[in-house]
Amino acid sequence: MRTICRHSHRPGCDNILMNLLAIESATESCSLALMCGENMLERHHLASRRYSERVLPMLDALLAEAGLVRQALDVIAVDRGPGAFTGVRLAVSLAQGMALALDRPVVTVSSLHALALEANDDAAAVLAVMDARMGEIYAASYRRHESGALVTLDEECICRAEDLLLSPMPMWQVVGSGWVTYANTLRARLTGTLGSADGERYPQARHVATLAACAFRAGHALAAHSVLPVYLRDKVALTLRERGKLS
Repeated sequence: MRTICRHSHRPGCDNILMNLLAIESATESCSLALMCGENMLERHHLASRRYSERVLPMLDALLAEAGLVRQALDVIAVDRGPGAFTGVRLAVSLAQGMALALDRPVVTVSSLHALALEANDDAAAVLAVMDARMGEIYAASYRRHESGALVTLDEECICRAEDLLLSPMPMWQVVGSGWVTYANTLRARLTGTLGSADGERYPQARHVATLAACAFRAGHALAAHSVLPVYLRDKVALTLRERGKLS
């Protein structure tokens, strides 16, 4: 677990002074972030199996560090997926529960968009790709807007790596766990030069907070009861027979 305190830089979004809590648990790298005006605090935990036990103590510690109580929160932001079924469900449930208890709005953010903000090459288009298991990937691509923000190039999808279709771009940066499993196949699907690739990148709560602050300012907040997870895969669990066939 680690704590980060930094100024929040939000390309393409005017500064918003608010207390915004962001929850991210779509992968094994789970985190919470608290945006307090221009400052960002973060707690991070690797290993999602115990995240459900740790998330509330992490939240209390984060608020204590910021000198805030839960009632001081203005907005709840959450990674709504795609990602691991249990992790996405946990994050959405926690966000809904807090929003209902506090009567606060919720902003949902794509895990792939949050992952894309891990890219640091301003000259390259970004392919955010996560291993979806069962021979598939979650993927979406983004390009850099003149404002500095990442905007969607190819919409998020779930597919086999060999079936991925990408828009023509001269250079790419790839981030996410899908690269670890399908590097050779994904390299062949790129429509331009590969600038860099990092399979050890995961969505982070600080990026969920950054995206949510912009979305909130644009009026894209939801009531708690309207928040839904996005799995992309219609079938979120394998039957025992199917698991046997794949093992």
